[in-house]
Amino acid sequence: MGSDGSEERPERRFRTLFISDVHLGARGSQADRLLDFLRSHDADTIYLVGDIVDGWALKSNWHWPQSHNDFVQKMLRKARKGAKIIYVPGNHDEFLRNYYGTHFGGIDVVENYIHLGADGRRYLVIHGDIFDLVVQNARWLAHLGDKAYEFAIQMNRLVNFFRKMFGKRYWSLSQWAKLKVKNAVNYIGAFEAALASEARRHDAEGVICGHIHYATIRDEHGIRYMNCGDWVESCTALAEHEDGRFEIITWTEPLRAAAPAPRVAARAAA
Repeated sequence: MGSDGSEERPERRFRTLFISDVHLGARGSQADRLLDFLRSHDADTIYLVGDIVDGWALKSNWHWPQSHNDFVQKMLRKARKGAKIIYVPGNHDEFLRNYYGTHFGGIDVVENYIHLGADGRRYLVIHGDIFDLVVQNARWLAHLGDKAYEFAIQMNRLVNFFRKMFGKRYWSLSQWAKLKVKNAVNYIGAFEAALASEARRHDAEGVICGHIHYATIRDEHGIRYMNCGDWVESCTALAEHEDGRFEIITWTEPLRAAAPAPRVAARAAA
């Protein structure tokens, strides 16, 4: 078992943490940065909001370094110590959808979940891929897009290797491209609207999701829409404070102080 710093005392403790799109098993996963984040951040309840394990990547090319195993062990250890951990599978870890209602090492696997916030609001927690028409209706195209995305991530690593050499901060090429492509921006708007509608159907005032790899907090369509982001590109998590406030925490540089995401109307796709 690798050393994941599990005995360290976290500097920041929250009521709830929401983590999505870690993509364990994919070469682009930045599980090491997520482990670093978890050394200084903890919560009584942790939601794993889908695509934690990348079954698609593992089928085509087995990749499971120690950091990926350490993350799994850390979650199991947190559950044993009394943390409430809820796993909502996504499309990349859809094999777990056969196990709704079961418990793995104290981790609950559910289709979706209603999170009751400290502010008394009901929040629907769901991965979100069921509202992605490409994933649902053209799986071959989704897999083709997945390969293109992997290439973009590899290019992103190369870009940041040279940026680091010149003392520049981490920058996401694929995130930048998403904001520049009109079709991607239109897609995100439709995705957000669909999730807002689903939240209403569950009598919820908000929705917390993942899938499109872009963290944001927006009050849109009469619903509070919150996306956790991912641990491939942006390295973000959504945190709920004890007073009910929500915050996006970005952790792109290991062992650095947390940087709240800009509170702007963010748009993106994945």
